[in-house]
Amino acid sequence: MQDSGRNGQAIPGLPVVPGSVIGIVANPMSGRDIRRLVAQASVFPNAEKTNMALRLIAAAGATGVDRVLMSTDAMGAAAGVLRARDRRAADTGRWPRLDFVELDPITGTAEDTRTLVRAMRERGADVIGLLGGDGTVRAASVASGDVALLPLSTGTNNAFPEMWEATVAGTAAGLFATGRIPADEATRRAKVLHVVAGAATEVALVDVCVSTVTHIGSKALWQPATLREVYCAFAEPHAVGLSSIAGLLHPSARTDPQGVLVRLAPPGAADRTVFAPIAPGVVAPIGVRDVQVLPAGLPHAVALDRGTVAVDGEREIEFAPGTPVTVTLALDGPVVLDVRAVLAAAARRRLLVSETHELTEEVRR
Repeated sequence: MQDSGRNGQAIPGLPVVPGSVIGIVANPMSGRDIRRLVAQASVFPNAEKTNMALRLIAAAGATGVDRVLMSTDAMGAAAGVLRARDRRAADTGRWPRLDFVELDPITGTAEDTRTLVRAMRERGADVIGLLGGDGTVRAASVASGDVALLPLSTGTNNAFPEMWEATVAGTAAGLFATGRIPADEATRRAKVLHVVAGAATEVALVDVCVSTVTHIGSKALWQPATLREVYCAFAEPHAVGLSSIAGLLHPSARTDPQGVLVRLAPPGAADRTVFAPIAPGVVAPIGVRDVQVLPAGLPHAVALDRGTVAVDGEREIEFAPGTPVTVTLALDGPVVLDVRAVLAAAARRRLLVSETHELTEEVRR
């Protein structure tokens, strides 16, 4: 399909696939925690989240997506998208139909993300783009079911979301949503860590850390000396955050059927010390007692009898003597869109290549 601009010139684009839907959740709270004070974490403005959403929408239009569902918020990201829609020129390329998913009320918590993802699932989203960090993706994963997630980094620790330019990621999302690349080539099932502490339960997509700190407080982990155990679903040497400790000792890929467990100690009391980028701008000496493979399906009992459990970098559970804590790796995490795999498949199929004389002349001009 080719849309006509205001000068009557054809604007190249793939044919629209009726019923194809992409969701976009822009978390306005991502990238705003205490690590801006205790480390050098970047501040990711909502204006840039708006720009990323606009690039996703433009790519969706070019790849023939029928409709985009956009989250609403009280901090301007959605309003920026609305203004751009109303003032865009007719010759700037096709846009999908744009619908806003409203929250009532807006709580400013992770529940907003879960509610938005559930609503987009109900409205037929094939894939949901997430503009946030590890916490945003974790919240979304609870509600996403079998809908594919496309995490894009706009948070503090971005170990789970990969760094993709939004136009490229949006192109992959569009090719998948329109059925041009099938799910068995486009998606994978992520690993997940399940935490049980008495009656409390949590999940993590990257790491679970046990700390001697006995209160949740500001949630963020920023005192390395208090860390005792780190359970990692995957561990990449190039990551930032606690999973980088395991990544530098025993790398484990996102697609491996196991994870990594690292037991820590103060550097002076440990056999090994790892200099790890545990937060943006912070490369800290971390004492390591031992490292071992974390097999899937086997609950591991936490050795500490009092402290807090952090999931994906944020303390969420306090526990005291008499409250057993277990961590279990599972292979049934959220479905994730593999941008690299989608675009490689598109290249093999030449889905984004046209041999027509009309398009060739247009490109030359």
